[in-house]
Amino acid sequence: MHTMDHPVQCRYDVTVTTPTAPSPREHELLATAAREFATAGFEHASLNAVIRACGMSKSSFYHRFDSKQALFDRVVDEAAAALAHELAAPDPAALAGPDFWPRLEAFVTHAVAALAKPAWYADLGKLFYLPDVSAERSAAMRRLLAGVDGWVQAVLKAGRSCGAVRDDLPASLQAELAFAMLQAMDRWSVAHMDDMKPAQRRRMASAQLDTLRRLLAP
Repeated sequence: MHTMDHPVQCRYDVTVTTPTAPSPREHELLATAAREFATAGFEHASLNAVIRACGMSKSSFYHRFDSKQALFDRVVDEAAAALAHELAAPDPAALAGPDFWPRLEAFVTHAVAALAKPAWYADLGKLFYLPDVSAERSAAMRRLLAGVDGWVQAVLKAGRSCGAVRDDLPASLQAELAFAMLQAMDRWSVAHMDDMKPAQRRRMASAQLDTLRRLLAP
């Protein structure tokens, strides 16, 4: 597979409903909470530890968030919005054409570089796969899943329309297969990313995309 030598035009934004952008003070709180949840898990995360680390009073904290779940959902919403802005996923309709797969590869290459940055939203993957919280419990996780699922379905539709993706399977079944594979790859990557060097991450991402392509290409 080859990488395109010109940038991909991107405009897609994950459909996550978020409040107004956080203030610097709240940004510090969300980043601290993200690290606490990622390290301790949902049930064992200490709100007192977050409050102390941010130098807040309890009254100020509970004025913003009335529960641990509310804080977790705000962290997921804001981390997803920040990551979506950084990734700038391509408009699915613009992918249709002979460069469908090279354009996806260019996006994956960009995504690997973005996720390697020491940004607070990098903990989002770990939050998503915590064993003690799920989409059934978290409205923010449901919003994130719906946004990603919608984008994947639109990408497959674009690929089918230009002949880059096989059309001998029902579109709904194909989308379920692709989404399940992407989740398995993402879960594995989140668990092992810290053990890989940048070059290894790039090779793994390329191999994962190639695996997906073999599933989907005619």
